[in-house]
Amino acid sequence: MSGYAVRAEGLEKRYGEKRALDGFDLAVREGTVHGLLGPNGAGKTTAVRILSTLVKLDGGSARVAGLDVARQPREVRARIGLTGQYAAVDEVLTGRQNLEMFGRLFHLGGSRARLRAGELLEQFDLTDAADKGVGKYSGGMRRRLDLAASMILTPRVLFLDEPTTGLDPRGRGEVWDSVRALVTGGTTVLLTTQYLEEADKLASHITVIDQGRSIADDTPDGLKSTVGGDRIEVVVAERADIPRAVKVVARVSDGEPESDETELRVHAPVTDRVAALTEVARTLQDEGVRVEDIGLRRPSLDDVFLRLTGHRTDVTEDEDIKGGTPKDVKRDAKEAVA
Repeated sequence: MSGYAVRAEGLEKRYGEKRALDGFDLAVREGTVHGLLGPNGAGKTTAVRILSTLVKLDGGSARVAGLDVARQPREVRARIGLTGQYAAVDEVLTGRQNLEMFGRLFHLGGSRARLRAGELLEQFDLTDAADKGVGKYSGGMRRRLDLAASMILTPRVLFLDEPTTGLDPRGRGEVWDSVRALVTGGTTVLLTTQYLEEADKLASHITVIDQGRSIADDTPDGLKSTVGGDRIEVVVAERADIPRAVKVVARVSDGEPESDETELRVHAPVTDRVAALTEVARTLQDEGVRVEDIGLRRPSLDDVFLRLTGHRTDVTEDEDIKGGTPKDVKRDAKEAVA
């Protein structure tokens, strides 16, 4: 476990005939953001529920912060934080009152809860709104307050399950900044998300899960390299110009150019990216081919996702329910915390 905040081997979870996890492996290094990506129903939230002791595992083993989640669930809970898909804050109370309430629930005592609330309000840039009702907060502010609440006891490991679902770009950016600050302070973050841009910007390592198993595990750049290198793309103005564009691109490409007649697009892999772009742009101009767009494109995590799972990611909610009925999930949670 040395150097790892989370380690899972062969995790299994069944709901009747459905296998939500089927031998899932995961290793998260301390002091990092580790992304967990997968299509809807892949098992992301089920894995988080097991690692955070909310659901009992049916097979395999897992350790969080050096503790066995099956044998030492209470000790694990004292060392972790969990933020789900929806902000768990009271909109009637102010931001300060919410944090003080959570502090008391964690048995900090009145004076210590007030002190900790003040520290977190400052840390998450909520001091100016501390005494406003949370009902008047923006989505990003609510999310930051929710993150602050999960940090009452300064957990060694923080589980973030779809933390920016439903937020606008500004709100997502605010949450990203808060997550980066937490990691700088020494907290390890396991992030589940279907926003591939989010994983790309925050995570230093990514595990892709599908059908309850890990199907890829690498850095974002490492995953992208499996798809291939740079590609040149040309969008022509007229469908009749596609064959000429294909011939021009073929002169500089490392493989057979591909074309899309619907999007009027031609693309192909290239090695010398700048020289290839210059040559294609000059030749198309010389031949009188009207171009709407031309540029170089590097593989994205969306390309990786498509290659590994066979389809692009869907941004949908409640993927965990796919692993069992709501009744199954509630029953397991009650048993786990009993």
